[in-house]
Amino acid sequence: MSASRTVRRIAATALAAGSVVAAAAMPASADSGHGYGHGRHQSYSMVVLGDIQYNSPGRDDWSNRSLNREWVEVTNTGRRAVDLDGWTLSDRDGNRYRFDDLRLPGYATVRVHTGHGYDTRRDVYQDSWDYIWGNYADKATLRDDHGRTVDTQSWGYRR
Repeated sequence: MSASRTVRRIAATALAAGSVVAAAAMPASADSGHGYGHGRHQSYSMVVLGDIQYNSPGRDDWSNRSLNREWVEVTNTGRRAVDLDGWTLSDRDGNRYRFDDLRLPGYATVRVHTGHGYDTRRDVYQDSWDYIWGNYADKATLRDDHGRTVDTQSWGYRR
């Protein structure tokens, strides 16, 4: 695991732990929802990109198994569920996955695989027949249903 991934993982864990402590210490009347709006439009500051397996382990043979070993994690570090319907995950080349009818519970992670499979609450599939994420350099961008950038993660020589 790279140093930047380790730092990002530690920061996400610390953020989640801080949220738990702050929520426990805060009186119920002071919890205004921390920016959560009404209906499905909520604050997305607690949704982040987690680990990214951009280089499928083993030989790149374009099998579904190999394609699905390439993935991106999207993590809700907050305690409230977030509706990801209409959100997108894209790479630098414009490949885009659109989340459809997925509600990510608090403190949960969904893994977005490149290949084909049956979507569950923990794993969704882009249904691609080709690798998406660049092994040497790329950028993952998570956007909300209004196209606003929520989080990005870059690796390699082109940042």
